[in-house]
Amino acid sequence: MLFSNFPDLPVHASTQMTVTNLNGAIKLKNLGFKRVVLARELSLDDIRYICAKSDIDIECFVHGALCISYSGQCLFSSMVGGRSGNRGKCAQSCRLPYELLENTKSIDKGHLLSPRDLCSLEILPDLIETGITSFKIEGRMKSPEYVATVTRIYRKYIDLALSDTSFKIDGSDIEDLKQVFNRGGFSTGHFGKEPNKRLIFKEKPNNIGIYIGNVSNYNPNKGHITINLANSLAIGDKISFEKEPGKYTVSELMIKDKNIVLANKGQTIKVGRMKGNISIGDKIYKMSSKKLQILSEASYKNIEQKKIKLDCCICIKESTPITLSIIPKENFENCKDITINIISDIIPIKAINSPITKERIISQLIKTKNTPFEFDKIKITLDENLYISSISSLNSLRRDALSLLEDKIIEKYKRQLNNEVKINKNTYISTSNGKKNISLLLNNINPEYDYSNLRNINSIYIPLKYFKSTEYMYTILSLSLTKKIYIYLPNVIRDNFKNVFMDTIDHAVNMYNIKGFVISNIGDFEYLKKYSKNFEFIGNYTLNTYNSKSIQEYIKLGLNKVTLSPELNKENLENINNKYFLSSECIVYGRLPLMTSRYCPLGKSNKCYPECSSKCKTQNKYYLKDRMGFLFRIVPDNMQTITTIYNSKITSISSDMISCSSARIDILDETIDEINNIVLKVKNGLRLEGQEYTNGNLYRDV
Repeated sequence: MLFSNFPDLPVHASTQMTVTNLNGAIKLKNLGFKRVVLARELSLDDIRYICAKSDIDIECFVHGALCISYSGQCLFSSMVGGRSGNRGKCAQSCRLPYELLENTKSIDKGHLLSPRDLCSLEILPDLIETGITSFKIEGRMKSPEYVATVTRIYRKYIDLALSDTSFKIDGSDIEDLKQVFNRGGFSTGHFGKEPNKRLIFKEKPNNIGIYIGNVSNYNPNKGHITINLANSLAIGDKISFEKEPGKYTVSELMIKDKNIVLANKGQTIKVGRMKGNISIGDKIYKMSSKKLQILSEASYKNIEQKKIKLDCCICIKESTPITLSIIPKENFENCKDITINIISDIIPIKAINSPITKERIISQLIKTKNTPFEFDKIKITLDENLYISSISSLNSLRRDALSLLEDKIIEKYKRQLNNEVKINKNTYISTSNGKKNISLLLNNINPEYDYSNLRNINSIYIPLKYFKSTEYMYTILSLSLTKKIYIYLPNVIRDNFKNVFMDTIDHAVNMYNIKGFVISNIGDFEYLKKYSKNFEFIGNYTLNTYNSKSIQEYIKLGLNKVTLSPELNKENLENINNKYFLSSECIVYGRLPLMTSRYCPLGKSNKCYPECSSKCKTQNKYYLKDRMGFLFRIVPDNMQTITTIYNSKITSISSDMISCSSARIDILDETIDEINNIVLKVKNGLRLEGQEYTNGNLYRDV
């Protein structure tokens, strides 16, 4: 739909699409995308492989804030904060403090999900060598000073890396980057081969500035603090104290009671006019530099704005309406063959005194500051001794003419949007005859459970990892003999694990009575191409299906059923299901995954490593405890170092409240009896009640 409505515009796939492998890039290229922004969790080797094997433009983040969750796979802000990170409204749940529990024992605390910002200056030559088309700098809601400084420095080192000069980083540039924003310094994110144990900075979640020393003396009466400087400080800089939330502007700086404007590292100085919760020994941070601010402002203030030059003719004659003609001077494609002729209702008369002059007319016409236009030549035909009753009417005449010119330019590019959604109802209409099918996702399989006792279930989704282990072979085999089972694919598959996954899939298809697959990522369509004809494809909610347009495209790709996003409310769900008669599925019960992360809070790293205590292999349960006392279950998976964080509350929605054809139940720790009870309630259109349950986003907009 996007490509048919805007055929001349290149379309880029956001990092929100969680592209972590070559097949994802290839699929997007085949769909018509010009560029893909890869997931921030990929290594240099991952990126190099994708660049070498695909012909789509590749864009990667090189600097700025990192998300702890794979982008596009985070529901934390949405489910807990009521603001969807997937829709640009992230409430920054990852920047809050948490306590890590092993069963009930506290083993860590702090801002445990808050990553240091990414800085990749030192590996820029390696990044360029991979074949990346474009570098992306994160700058959402950052200051102009931040944008100017970061882009200036990265431009400098990109040019240096492309030159024949030896690549060496000036330490002052790193200091400038830290000054404009840093969270406990920087890290290289996931680019490296070695485990990154510096990914998280748990002491503070926001900008800490640059450490400049400790308070060695404080005179609260005079407001003087004494510092032995670990970094420079100048008048106009802003500083903060470790126990004070605000910032102070340095307005008085002294050495031996003599006022100065700049003090250097190693000097002992006094700063005046400081009040607040300040104690001897407190750490002090420089939050902004006046010198850097001035340098940054010089790069973006008073920048020449290129405008479309116009020739103008205005005719002002006695007792005749004023006419104005505009012709774009430059032969830009968007202005080609456009001429604006406008006749005003202004009729000049003979002047008694103060007749209008050409200079005054020009001064009114050239006021085009807030438009993309400027007049180059103004030709004026003016009878002598004329009076215009309202000089401001010339302003209106100019505005009307320029507005008409804009409309003419826009008109050249208007298209009739194709909003019709064509669905083959014979294929995709619900076949449940008014009765909802029940799908069961077994996030956690217990080999000691007798799953043959499950009742009233139409389909069972089994995560791919369970097909890899012989421990679960008989459980899966017994389920496949009595139930329709589907392989539930992970939402992240990196290329260095693709052979393991494909071998596991091929073995599972040959050994068990597999009915189909739950597709969790755009790359899965390529992985499963050979199975597309004989197996059912179900789109997982991780595809972020929000509307009929995306559903239409996924159906073209071969989906037989779509699991709608849990971020949709009741009204959204009804609009989709009632209008398009789709075979759709909604999650009506389960502890929803809030995050899928390439970081293990247990091992405090983004990769497994030999000396790790391997807590993930024990039978202990792990939780994040927030400030309100809510517990968020952590389930680690050491195969790709994937950590899933589940909601503290269980979603429970009456299946009668939504008109989807299939109701999905997600199981984590529930017993067979508990599962059967849940299924029975769902069949009867009931929901489970109590403080541990939530309606999710059913009755709210996020």
